[in-house]
Amino acid sequence: MVATDKASLDQWYVIETEAVIPIGTMSNRLLGVDLKVIRSDDGTIIVHAERRDEPLPTKTRFGFLWTTLGTPERDIFPVPETDEPDRRYVPCGAVSVRASGLRIVENFLDMAHFPFVHTDILGAEPNTEVLHYNVEIRRDVDEVWATNCQFFQPQAALSATDGLMTQYIYRVMTPFTTLLYKTCPNSSNRWDVICLFVQPLDPDRCRAHPVMYLIDDVSATTELIHFQQLIFLQDRIILENQRPVLLPMEPRREIPTRADASSIAYRRWLKEKGVTYGTSLQVV
Repeated sequence: MVATDKASLDQWYVIETEAVIPIGTMSNRLLGVDLKVIRSDDGTIIVHAERRDEPLPTKTRFGFLWTTLGTPERDIFPVPETDEPDRRYVPCGAVSVRASGLRIVENFLDMAHFPFVHTDILGAEPNTEVLHYNVEIRRDVDEVWATNCQFFQPQAALSATDGLMTQYIYRVMTPFTTLLYKTCPNSSNRWDVICLFVQPLDPDRCRAHPVMYLIDDVSATTELIHFQQLIFLQDRIILENQRPVLLPMEPRREIPTRADASSIAYRRWLKEKGVTYGTSLQVV
């Protein structure tokens, strides 16, 4: 199904890691539309969409190729930490998920599942309580932020040598992009940054592109990627078994708890913007 709501169309989306795009033509998909990504011998990349004569707009940012099917009012959001020269840039590949892309963003914001899905890594019993945190829609930048988040984690990062109370800040920049800042085991005054850029293929199917910007000059890149992929593949099992598959937007369809404050704000923000693609509100 092709997206029809402007709130989904008028956004920038990651469709591939720039470094893995081969010379020649490769197939891709976005919001129900088939794409052709063409890379010439000189490195120039052009993206064509079915039933469109003109190439789509493209940008390269954070090591990824971005495109849009609409007319975004703003540039791709800034992430200042990505320009810091001592950070490790760790792209973690693309993971296909049979779920709404909005479900994936919402799962990313959820701390309550840590002890039960990521047992002995991001959480463990009996430390299951989600402590009070703050969440707001920042109107000046049109983003959702959750601050003062904390959770005890047995292994918060690959470089962590013991359990610690991990501090989090969550940031949702667009309906299908989010990131978190978290306690860095190797620095007391800086944050590790983990981004998740979701590419909605169809309402109930997507690709997730996780990438990390870390203060870690010890761990091997392969180990860092495997650690992040382990976390995400644990999430995928849950995501693909959630029902309904599309994100419910009707009141009382799902009953939230105090721990779901970020989810409540995210859904309210989506409704305000008029996002329907991947939700129970989309027109069939």
